[in-house]
Amino acid sequence: DLCLEAGINFEGINQEVACGQWEFQIFAKGAKQAGDELWVARYLLDRLTESYGYYIEYHPKPIKGDWNGSGMHANFSNGAMRDKGGKELFDSICEAFGQNIEKHMAVYGAHNEERLTGLHETQSIDQFSYGVSDRGASIRVPATVPTDGWVGRLEDRRPASNGDPYKIGAVIISTTKSVC
Repeated sequence: DLCLEAGINFEGINQEVACGQWEFQIFAKGAKQAGDELWVARYLLDRLTESYGYYIEYHPKPIKGDWNGSGMHANFSNGAMRDKGGKELFDSICEAFGQNIEKHMAVYGAHNEERLTGLHETQSIDQFSYGVSDRGASIRVPATVPTDGWVGRLEDRRPASNGDPYKIGAVIISTTKSVC
């Protein structure tokens, strides 16, 4: 409710795999707006949990062992992806991401190597893959993209829960713009 009252387009919340692990989704148009809204949402969440004597852990692997870590999956698109589309365009964008692993990992959050191990619905931090509805890929192509004629969005599953959304948005835009 706090996010909605603050004008943040709060789209949903769900429990994740690990005990006490939750996820929320925000939809914003533009990377700057998305970054602004995420920082405000984090602030509101921190203040709310403080009032109950709790603390939010943003570490990407808060529970060691055989548990999923915590990511900040970034869903993104641009006009070409939504309007023109095409499998070739989506493949080209994904291939560009695959050629820039280090550039992206440098800004995707601290301690992300503890989460991106190739296990628990992740790809290894030093490898790249993409696929339709593949939750273990670096970039997941939503199942609706091919069924809608290869138009829509992509989901970069590598950013960590503690990542800076402005830096993440900037590198995603840079790589995507190198293609379209």
